[in-house]
Amino acid sequence: MQASDRFNINSQLEHLQAKYVGTGHADVNRFEWAVNIQRDSYASYIGHAPLLAFFAVAENESIGRVRYNFMQRMLLPCGKPPDRDQED
Repeated sequence: MQASDRFNINSQLEHLQAKYVGTGHADVNRFEWAVNIQRDSYASYIGHAPLLAFFAVAENESIGRVRYNFMQRMLLPCGKPPDRDQED
């Protein structure tokens, strides 16, 4: 691997991290990473109608109610953030 290849890979990674918030970076802590994963999952569930219908049948709720519940869970998917002095 040449130096130019490493630079190209790093610049592509930096571009992805700037464009998409959920890709993470070196300063992301465990809580922020978990929040991004949960929000991405809920967004995928809402965006794919068959998945949303599956959850609606499994929970015996209407599709609109399940969509609303998932949107509400996206606000604080992992609970309140930890105190800054307790970061890992």
